Formats: sequence, C-alpha cells, structure tokens
Amino acid sequence: MSGSRLNKALSVILTIAILGTIGVLIFIFAFPKGGEKFTEFYILGLDGKATDYPEELRPGETGKVIVGIVNHEQQTVSYRVEVRINGTKKNEVDSITLDNEAKWEDTISFTPDTVGDGQKIEFLLFKNNEPEYNLGTHLWIDVKSR
Repeated sequence: MSGSRLNKALSVILTIAILGTIGVLIFIFAFPKGGEKFTEFYILGLDGKATDYPEELRPGETGKVIVGIVNHEQQTVSYRVEVRINGTKKNEVDSITLDNEAKWEDTISFTPDTVGDGQKIEFLLFKNNEPEYNLGTHLWIDVKSR
C-alpha cells in the first residue's frame, strides 16, 4: 500500500514540475528579454576598410571617409552626424532614421581651410535630436600649403 501512495505522490510531483516547466517556456517565448541597446558608429577609408584615411590635405582640398551607423537600440531612432574641424562645425548629415538592426553608410566629406599639422577631424553622432552627441570618433590630418 505505501508503495502505491509513494508512486502516486511522485507522479503528481512530476506532473506539476512538467507543467511548471511548460509554463516557464511559454512565458520566455511570449515575453523575450530585450537585448543590449546600443548604436554602432564608425568611419572607414574609401575602400570600405578601417585603413587609408586621409592623412594630408591642402587648404580647400576635400577629404572623404565612409561613415557608418548600425541601430541596435531595439526601436526606430533618428540620427544626425556632424563633422567638426578643430572644434568648428564644417558639415552635417541629418534626417537619418533607422529601424532596429538597420544599417546606414555614406561618404562624408570635409574641407580644411587653414594650414597646420595635427588638425582634429571629428565625426559626432547625435541621437533623437539630443543637444549633446552620443558617440564620436576622429582623425588627425596635416594640412600643408604645398
């Protein structure tokens, strides 16, 4: 008699464990945890690689790089890219709207107008019309008169 009661109790416990596991699995699939939220922001040389950036220009000569953005923010985001030379805004690309997991790449140009070595070319990424930039990267170039 006691063996059959033990078997019944174990069967009930096993059934409850199986139903609990099924309930947890349904919950996990119905309400997945969102992944990490972030944006990729990068610059590439014109060959599409992280090399061969402009290093030396003349005043008025245009340098070009490929700028890329990949949205991993789990929502649609509006971006703006600003190019500054030695802290002065020289170019801007706005109205870049990307759905989650969407990618944008385009060639962006900059034109220094003063001679000098070690000029900082900044590429700043603004998100959703925020006044402060979220991400930034930069290059150093020498601007020679000849």
